[in-house]
Amino acid sequence: MATSGSSETLIHILPPEVSNKIAAGEVVQRPASVVKELLDNAIDSGSDHIAVVLQNSGRTMIQVCDNGCGMSVEDIKLCFLRHATSKITSVEELQGIRTLGFRGEAMASIASVAQVTVTSKRVEDETGTEYEIRGGEEIRLEPAAADNGTTVTVRNLFYNVPARRAFLKTDATEFRHILLAFHQAAIAHPEIRFDLDAGGEIIYRLHPKDLETRISELFGASYKASLIPVQESTSLVRISGLLSDPKLAKKTRGEQFLFINRRPFYHRHLNYIIQEIYRDWIQPGQYPFYALFLEVDPEMVDVNVHPTKQEIKFEDERTISTFTRSVVKKSLHAHMQVPAWNPETDESERFADAFRYGFGQKPSEEGGSGTTRPSESFRKEYHGFSKVFPGHNIGARLYGPGSGPAADSSEEITPPFPGQGYSGSDTHENKGHASKKVGDSGFTQIHHQYILSQTRNGLFFMDQHAAHKRIIYEKVLSEADSGLPSTQQLLFPKNINFSATDFSLLKELQPVITRMGFNIQLLSGNSAMILGVPSDIRLDNEQHVLESIMEQYKSMTASLKLDEKERVALALANKAAIPRGKKLSAEEMEALVDQLFACDEPFKDPLGKPTIRSMSLDELNAMFR
Repeated sequence: MATSGSSETLIHILPPEVSNKIAAGEVVQRPASVVKELLDNAIDSGSDHIAVVLQNSGRTMIQVCDNGCGMSVEDIKLCFLRHATSKITSVEELQGIRTLGFRGEAMASIASVAQVTVTSKRVEDETGTEYEIRGGEEIRLEPAAADNGTTVTVRNLFYNVPARRAFLKTDATEFRHILLAFHQAAIAHPEIRFDLDAGGEIIYRLHPKDLETRISELFGASYKASLIPVQESTSLVRISGLLSDPKLAKKTRGEQFLFINRRPFYHRHLNYIIQEIYRDWIQPGQYPFYALFLEVDPEMVDVNVHPTKQEIKFEDERTISTFTRSVVKKSLHAHMQVPAWNPETDESERFADAFRYGFGQKPSEEGGSGTTRPSESFRKEYHGFSKVFPGHNIGARLYGPGSGPAADSSEEITPPFPGQGYSGSDTHENKGHASKKVGDSGFTQIHHQYILSQTRNGLFFMDQHAAHKRIIYEKVLSEADSGLPSTQQLLFPKNINFSATDFSLLKELQPVITRMGFNIQLLSGNSAMILGVPSDIRLDNEQHVLESIMEQYKSMTASLKLDEKERVALALANKAAIPRGKKLSAEEMEALVDQLFACDEPFKDPLGKPTIRSMSLDELNAMFR
């Protein structure tokens, strides 16, 4: 160890092979990073046809071929040197970048952690050149027959960094990340033909088309009829692109695209603004599709603020945000036919009527004070209160010793025993009126959401959706483990077309969902045929259920400690469970309670939320003292 008086230095310059691998840690995070960088270079080269070929989701091979300007022998060697670029030559040019690449780091970083071969030819050259480099070391440089343009082949990514390779996810997950990079390039440049092949299969053949057609080819034909055009401009910024009808909103992010001068970027505040505008038309936790293009003077935006160039900095953030909000809101409201609102008239008239006739009431058609009698539905609901809690029926069940604690309660709850009713005499209110709803079952449904019943020491309330979710979840897992799922075959098989992303997920999940009762045949062209579905799914709704299961599976976060099978079972249970708001018969309520208490864990749903809450008689008495 050096001392303070020693002439030795502790700081030294790292050798190129080490510094390049460090730089690769920022630029090359996964196969999708390589695809993105190679696509950027292909687009910057002026090509109008770009083809991407993958093997093992990029682990084994990534190849990007373009028909752009090509490179000379000298340029091929220079492109693998750090900070060697053809995009900029001075600091001034850094302030007005118009190309996708400009740092000159990508090729050097990729070559340091992979085996790279480049074949390139310029139009004016008679022959091309092939150059091979492995782990940053030159292997060969020689003439080669080649078409005009450049082909870059990257093999065995992270072959010399085993720790990085070990952290890669499954092939399906890595492929979905690659698809995102591919989608961004394809949407930003609908005038370019893009091809994508993976594992010997054709994924996309996208010919130059308008933006609407390009999006429908990427995400499905249903998108084309549900897209909303956007087009506005000022002296500072021009915004164009497409929004989606709220009905296309999904439970997962991934179809929200922002571009600045055709460069994809992520902007937390702009995404929040657009999400808020959609809030009145979509459910919580849903995300709409949009592809918006912002065009500004390159000198008004800094694209060099993020290691992977994913985030940018506007010179005038406030103006950009305000204008974006106005344009998106105007376009969406016009599509949804929201009437213009004049606050000076509409609001004043509404409040004048409210004070004149009472809030929630309308003026009388016959004139006069406008005072009206309560509606018939209100009076029926009011008098029905006595039917909800009839004193002679509320204790129609006897309970044995409890089998376990309810959530947040020390009271023991056990399921009612079918057929064991109250034997006392009826009051005069019940003579001649045998109410199957309460009198025969002992259960009452509250607001079509909760089931109420009496226990030995009080009351219990059951969430019908959470309870049914637990029942289906355990049933599906049990059938999957036994290998004997209950499947109902479709009389007429149904063909479904998927986006490449969803089709990749379906292929990944097919073995699991087959064990859970689905019978699905994968076809070519990102399509599949549904031949059978689990018995818990209502027929004629199978496509929606399958798509919803996949969306919910994608929306589950990594923090959810469930394996693949449990995640699919949870997604299926979420979709197939009795919804809140559905009216149940006495028999259905009784069956639901019996099935719940037959589960291994009846007191909580698959995510640990309570299915049952209880109230002791002492707590009930205290409410009236």
